[in-house]
Amino acid sequence: MSRIRTSRLFIGIFGLTMALSFIACEKLNISNLRANYYFNKANQLFKEGKYSKAIIEYDKVVQANPNLKEAYRYIGESYKKIYVPSKKDTPENMERAEKALVALKKAYEIDPDNKNIIYSLGDMYDLLRDEVNAEKMFLRIIELEPGNMNNYYIAAEFYQRYASENKDLKKKAEHMYLRRIETDPDNVQGYAYMANYYDKLPPAEFKGKFDDALAYLQKRLVLEPNSAEVYYTIGVNRFQKVYQLQNFLSDNEKMAVGKEAEDNLLKAIALDPSFPDSFAYMRMVYVNIHSKIYPEKESRYMAEADRYGEKFQEARKRVLERMKLEKELKK
Repeated sequence: MSRIRTSRLFIGIFGLTMALSFIACEKLNISNLRANYYFNKANQLFKEGKYSKAIIEYDKVVQANPNLKEAYRYIGESYKKIYVPSKKDTPENMERAEKALVALKKAYEIDPDNKNIIYSLGDMYDLLRDEVNAEKMFLRIIELEPGNMNNYYIAAEFYQRYASENKDLKKKAEHMYLRRIETDPDNVQGYAYMANYYDKLPPAEFKGKFDDALAYLQKRLVLEPNSAEVYYTIGVNRFQKVYQLQNFLSDNEKMAVGKEAEDNLLKAIALDPSFPDSFAYMRMVYVNIHSKIYPEKESRYMAEADRYGEKFQEARKRVLERMKLEKELKK
């Protein structure tokens, strides 16, 4: 074979290779364009709450581009939206759950370090009451971002949902809330979350929960000494302790805690007299605590309760008027 023929053959083969590569690239680009088209269409359907229709479009996306992790994630999210936990035993419902898991696992397989995908998968496990796998996902998020306070909150909320059923998970929830505080001890939200956690525990099982919550509310008060919200929350905490544990407290204990509720609610009112709920709880303190402990002064306390009831209605009316005005201004 002459050098000229060899060169032409090489050029021909090279040209053919380039042409095939170009065709492959064109197909890839067309596939990507098609995938983007269906992805945008699916996203719009998802936003509109048309999850079954969105799934059809997301399926077209992964057919055009099998590596698009967000498509798998939103297939999973769409199936999750139409999954009904209360009907988990029906074949159709369980099929939705299974398809949600398959899609979310595929997204996780493509990008195992994506926090949003990990959370979606953990949330699906949580809906299925698969505590073991859900916990793995939420702890994985913390592993990826140990400095992010919200990650501890996500894990703590997960543990809290099972705290009344499992005391070990109650301890884990407390541990996560504490880690959140340790991550940023000057952030008031950490103490607020911790107090709210204790307040939500069933009083029959955790009678000390109100005082545990109070300890963190007082720590929050150090950071926000002029916060009407904190004083109001402490007042509510003290009221709820007497109201929910009335069969376990002596009259002297009820008197002391009831006085704490009143004092803190009055401070909240002094700092923010526009907040209606402070007046509402003051009314309940007089009706449900003072009048019960001091029956000889019942008429006086009920009159005070009526006075705070009127103040509640006035403050609430002002709030509703302000909301109406704001709505009109937005229009």
